[in-house]
Amino acid sequence: MRILAAALATLIASPALAEDLVFTLVNDSSHSITEMYVSPVDQDQWGDNILTVASVDPGVSGDVTIADGLDVCEYDLRFVTAEGAEAEKTQDLCAIATFTVTD
Repeated sequence: MRILAAALATLIASPALAEDLVFTLVNDSSHSITEMYVSPVDQDQWGDNILTVASVDPGVSGDVTIADGLDVCEYDLRFVTAEGAEAEKTQDLCAIATFTVTD
């Protein structure tokens, strides 16, 4: 019984490991998305373009993984279209399974 209690105490005292955030990106707009950037809301800089494809065309969806090693949920999202238009949105990515881009 003491061994089990010690093992539980160790598990409770261990810090939680950050998990990758995975969600489905749906392009329900009339524009091709050529770049996507994410940044935790408390940071002032965008990271690199996280799209692994040349573009996400209208009507296309796919899984997005944010594997930044952080333990946060609130992210700023920035999308750039093939025409160069930009859109930004803040989203709790832990609370969604799908993020839909619209016009």
